[in-house]
Amino acid sequence: MNATTIYLDHNATTALDPRVLEAMAPHFLAAGNAESRHSAGRRARRAFEEATETVAEILHARPDEVVFTSGGTEANNLAVFGLAVDESAPPGRVATTAIEHPAVNGMVAHLEARGYVADVAPVDAEGIVDVDRMAASFYERTRLATAMLANNETGAIQPVARLADLAAARGIPVHTDAVQAVGRIPVDFAALGVATLAASGHKFHGPPGSGVLLVRRGVRLTPRLFGGGQQQGRRPGTIAVPLAVGFATALDLWRREYRSRTETWRRLAARLIDGLRRTVGADRIVLNGPADPSRRLPQTVNLGFLRIEGDALLMQLDLAGVAVSLGSACASGSTQPSPTLVAMGVPADCLRSSVRFSFGAFTTDDDVDRAVAHLAAAVAWLSR
Repeated sequence: MNATTIYLDHNATTALDPRVLEAMAPHFLAAGNAESRHSAGRRARRAFEEATETVAEILHARPDEVVFTSGGTEANNLAVFGLAVDESAPPGRVATTAIEHPAVNGMVAHLEARGYVADVAPVDAEGIVDVDRMAASFYERTRLATAMLANNETGAIQPVARLADLAAARGIPVHTDAVQAVGRIPVDFAALGVATLAASGHKFHGPPGSGVLLVRRGVRLTPRLFGGGQQQGRRPGTIAVPLAVGFATALDLWRREYRSRTETWRRLAARLIDGLRRTVGADRIVLNGPADPSRRLPQTVNLGFLRIEGDALLMQLDLAGVAVSLGSACASGSTQPSPTLVAMGVPADCLRSSVRFSFGAFTTDDDVDRAVAHLAAAVAWLSR
């Protein structure tokens, strides 16, 4: 990345924290399969177990509930497929929401192709799922309910614990995609009451290609992958010890710096919104998502710019060295408006001009101030 780039797209990915790289480096350079019984293998196993224990402690899970994966997409796929599919029974139903990430939607579509029925719950104008209405759509054949913990576009935090309570009364397991939540807000797997939870290291300055799936003790997943018996057979394959160490280190750094990061992010979000209202005009900007900052991720702001074409604005910002997003990076290239914003009922005049700003551990006041200046200039130029 160019040193002068103002990077405000951390919900897409984050830069690796140098401290994480330092922790990972010895394990990249050392031989040793964590399943081997010789001394090199035992060293790798110890490092892996320490990483597992760290993740379990921070996310309030048991070590035997932690499964390392290649990222959030794999974790979501393993969970949704594993909970929904019973090879000995006919296809059932899956309860999901209108704002899920493509990593979940793609697997739901795959299940539909196999004969499953998806029941999609709506959201309100702030992007919050009505879980009571979602639970009202549970059927006898509903195999799974899935709802993200925090939305990747608006940052809206969802009432997943409430959904899990409602689903438990019907004996339905709940999966939550917590990829955007872990490393941003406290996540308590035990308290949420869900069966499974997905997380991804590259969202909080960990290594790309590292993820975690938490599987509550006693929950059975229909296997999606086959091979060796690593990680209790839930995710077979040689364990990537450096990536597990990197994930755990990045998560531990977030835990140690949680209060200062959160305070900084909330201040930066307010600074961004206030600065744009002052320079662009309060009547030209619409906040997409919860108005109450406590109901959205502290480092995510989604703003609609009225009477501006989003692609043109994004191009102007990119030319100025400002990296932001119009929506989910995993749906890049799509010419369709954001399904999340459509589900929220965002007006047509800002549906295609909504920009997501997301901060990281190293975002500064100066980054935000310069971004505001470039945005104001871009909006003025496009409004001529």
